[in-house]
Parts: sequence; C-alpha cells; structure tokens
Amino acid sequence: MTNAHNETRRDSAVAGPRLIAFEMTAACNLKCVHCRACSLEQRAADELSTDECMKFFDDIAALPQKPVLIMTGGEPLIRPDFFELLEYANRLQINKAVATNATMLDEKTANKLAKNGVTMVSVSLDEADPKGHDDFRKVDGAFKMSMSGIENIKAAGLKFQINTTITRKNYSNVAQIYDMALKLGAGAVHIFLLVPTGRAENMKGEEITPGEYEKVLNWFYDKKREAGDKINLKATCAPHYYRIMRQRAKADGIAVTEQNFGHDVRTRGCLAGCGFAFVSSRGLVQGCGYMPISAGNIRQEPFSKIYAESDFFKKLRDFSNIKGKCGSCEYLAVCGGCRARALAESGDCFGEEPYCNYTPKK
Repeated sequence: MTNAHNETRRDSAVAGPRLIAFEMTAACNLKCVHCRACSLEQRAADELSTDECMKFFDDIAALPQKPVLIMTGGEPLIRPDFFELLEYANRLQINKAVATNATMLDEKTANKLAKNGVTMVSVSLDEADPKGHDDFRKVDGAFKMSMSGIENIKAAGLKFQINTTITRKNYSNVAQIYDMALKLGAGAVHIFLLVPTGRAENMKGEEITPGEYEKVLNWFYDKKREAGDKINLKATCAPHYYRIMRQRAKADGIAVTEQNFGHDVRTRGCLAGCGFAFVSSRGLVQGCGYMPISAGNIRQEPFSKIYAESDFFKKLRDFSNIKGKCGSCEYLAVCGGCRARALAESGDCFGEEPYCNYTPKK
C-alpha cells in the first residue's frame, strides 16, 4: 500500500467519518430473523441516557468533516426521548437520517421528522409481497404497517430509501423488490448482503453463494447504469461490487467517474473504520454494527478521539493487515472484502472475504 493511501486514511481519521450509525436503542417492535442486534421488545437498563446521547452529539457536531448521523436501532422511535434528541441534533445542525421499519410512522410522527431536518428516512423491506415480508419480520401485518408509514413519509415531503437484505429466501425476488421501490417513489435503493451475526447466526446456510453474489451485483450494476441519476443505488456489505463496477466499466469502455456512477465512486467496499463507524446503545464504538469488536466506549472517551486514535481503527485503516487473497488483490483499496463476514467465518476480521470467488491477478 502506498504512502499516499496511508496519508489519505490518516487524514480521514483526523477529519472524522462520513457516516456514523447510532443505535439509539437495541429494542424493537419486530422480531426479524436477520437482526444483528438480537432485538427484544424491552429496552435494556444500561442504554445511553438522554444526557449521554447529547454529549455524544456535541462531540460529533464539532468534527471538521460534518458526518451524517444515522439514527437507527433496533427501532429508534421506541425511545421515549427520540424527538428530544432529534430536536437537539437539529439545533446543533447535524446532518440526520433515520433508519426505521416505518411501522410506527403515523402522520404526526412523519411531520415531526420533516420539521426537525431529517434528510432521509430508510425503510427496510425484504419482500415485495406482504406474506414474505411478514415471515422475514416475524410479525403479522408488518408489511401493511410499513407501507402506511411510507405513505406518511411521502406526505410529509421526506425523501426515503428502501433497504433490502438479500438471502436465499428472497434472492430470486430482488427484481420485484426493486420494481416495488420504484413504484413507491423511493429516492434510493440499498441492498445489503447477509452477514451471519447476531440473530442471523441462525441463518447460516441462508447466505447466497459466491456465484450468486456475482450475479446479483452484476444485475445491480446494470440497474445503476440504466437508472442514471434518477435513483441512488448502493450495495452495502457487498464490497466486491466496487470491483465489479470497475471490471464492467472497463469492459464497456466507460470511465469510472462521479458523473457516471454517482456517490458510489467516492466510497469503497468495506467502510469499517474508514469513513464509517457504529455506536451501540451502550456506547461501544465499532467499525460496523455487524462486527462486534469494540474500539472504545463513549462513556469513557469522546467518540472523536476513539475514531481517530484507537489501535483497532488504526489497524482497520492499514490495509497491510488484511490477509489471504484479499491482501494480495489488486482491488484491495476499493474493495477490501467484508471484515465482518471474515470475522463471522474465521474469527479473524482481517481474514479474506469468504463469499468472493474472484482470483487476484497477483
């Protein structure tokens, strides 16, 4: 890895991440089979207090590179002080997005999100039909409630995106889910490739194969080229998409530019500790929500210091630590392999991505 790449990552650490996912609570009103948090209906007694959350917001508001704060869960709307915290973040002029299952989003709630400067609401839908989605979420009527929530989001004038976790259960239905998102008027579609952590440990065997990964990510590339700037398409927990994007563009004689590929060209595959961080409801700072390795706790140290100075995050930003074929791959800088999936498979977050069938040229 060149000195230029190392300097870029050091500069990123000083400036802070582009995205921070904040698990406001691990509690949820649904019982999704793939939940990384193993959410229960009741909130834990040791979740961050209102004051602790506000102190965290003060810290990230002072970061020179103003990050997007993704207010997530569990289901974040379960917190009784959710709007108190949202209003505080709004006063600090923090860029805010809300990740929700939308089942609790009535008209009044959606309007309050809009009033407090939420720029995007992400809603998880894992099938295009009610039964399939409800089976995934383990609550009858979840699909209908989420659809009602989406209509309230639209009526409030908020932008929204659809998130879909791809597993063996819905792999053959991805095109229908995408078409549904278009019909609903979504501004973005983000696909997530299953990481078998949390409750999803029980879904081992439900991951799609490496060959199916290639197929769905090539399909996604085609859809992104077809959609242009009409809708934002992003693959998450699927770092090999950034290899595929470049392979396909080269074969098509297309330069990989922001004009051609939107925001995707400005990011990379695995963002853990490299522009992205996750803060748990108990204050633990992790590279991502699917990788349960703590770099520190905001109850003991400010988030900004943990992100910039923790040994673990420094290791994540040093790609020379990555092993196996990922470490020798010519696409290491733009892909990097999923560190969470490597951890789940081998116990080593620096091991090679287990669901990539590409053979490096080196």
